[in-house]
Amino acid sequence: MTQDHGLRRGAIGLREVLFQSITAMAPGAAIAASIPSGAAFAGGALPLAVIVAMVACLFAALSIAELAKHLPAAGSVATYSSRGLHPTVGFLVAWGYVFVEALVPTLLFLQLGFTVAGTLHSEWSAYPADLWWPWALLGAVIIAVAGFYGTRVSAGLGTILGAFEIVVFLILAVLLIAKAGGSNTLSVFGTSHTPSGYSGITGVLAGSVYTVLAFSGFEAAAPLAEETKDPLRNIRRAVVGATLGIGIVYIFTTYAVDVFVGPGKFASFGTSGPLSWEGIARSSYGLFWIFVFLAIVNSTIANANAGSNVATRTGYALARVGIFPKPLTRVHPTHRSPTVAVAVQFAIAVVVTLLLGFLYTPTTAFVLVATIIVVVVVAVYIVVNAACIGFFARYRRSEFNWLLHLVVPILGICARSEE
Repeated sequence: MTQDHGLRRGAIGLREVLFQSITAMAPGAAIAASIPSGAAFAGGALPLAVIVAMVACLFAALSIAELAKHLPAAGSVATYSSRGLHPTVGFLVAWGYVFVEALVPTLLFLQLGFTVAGTLHSEWSAYPADLWWPWALLGAVIIAVAGFYGTRVSAGLGTILGAFEIVVFLILAVLLIAKAGGSNTLSVFGTSHTPSGYSGITGVLAGSVYTVLAFSGFEAAAPLAEETKDPLRNIRRAVVGATLGIGIVYIFTTYAVDVFVGPGKFASFGTSGPLSWEGIARSSYGLFWIFVFLAIVNSTIANANAGSNVATRTGYALARVGIFPKPLTRVHPTHRSPTVAVAVQFAIAVVVTLLLGFLYTPTTAFVLVATIIVVVVVAVYIVVNAACIGFFARYRRSEFNWLLHLVVPILGICARSEE
């Protein structure tokens, strides 16, 4: 192994970095879990809540896209914060971002474990409901192998997995809209169907908080900048394109299940039971529930893969400038993958997953890890919005645009501060 030549330049294109961001958002898991959690607050107006969340996330996506255009580095948000604000801020963001991104695979391996174990137990009672850890370990091995063989393999895996989960939910959404027939209505994009306890815009805003979480990860293309063809254009396109594209998928699928269930009853829609995506697939389309289940499982693996890519590339970049230990800069002579970083990420994921999963329960550990990730990621997004203002005001005055480099970042800070 050597560290002389760095990561493989131009190894991937727009398609791969686009799906890096898409899979980091985990659309399958988000459609099945994150977004339905907002139904209790927004009720039948949940599609409007999705639109509100998408607009809020677009502010941060545009700020990151503008910075990526001038700073195409594997350090991504850490580099942006260092240049736009101060090296000390960049240092703190670096540690915080790597910390949470290293936890993302753990989060997904826990979800993979209890999802597969729970489903197998419900179908075959002889299978122990608490035998979750073999599936978590299997997911960790798959991601480590993909990471070892380089960004072409790991990004290619993300493209395939990401496409599958999106297609499954889009097909089911089309079927639900067709079955709803005359019940299709645009009134779900207003506030008339919010539940009594959260009436009007209050319910929509409360529901949008859960939907905002479904967008987290849109910036995951940025750390692959040094391995991307034409990064000045493609990273920008990937970050904004993923936010817009998956946002449209979220709106379409949420609308479909809303009109199928009925806006007046939609506050009871959730993540499990008859009024859930899997429950509706079971009752209305028989064995199609298997594809929904596979899409959710697929989403956890794809998201873990994207998180691992972010953590290893960011760790590599920070080791290169002396913040992290130098061995993390070692890359494979053939695959040009940061093998030491991949190995460290694998070890962290396995140890933390098993430790927390057995110390608590996999579901309790999942909630704990998710809470930590959300708190830190929201803080990072706020700092990066501020960095966009600072970078263009200090270093690119000739390109300074009052809308893109001042108004949009401020709106992004305000939107994230509300979460």
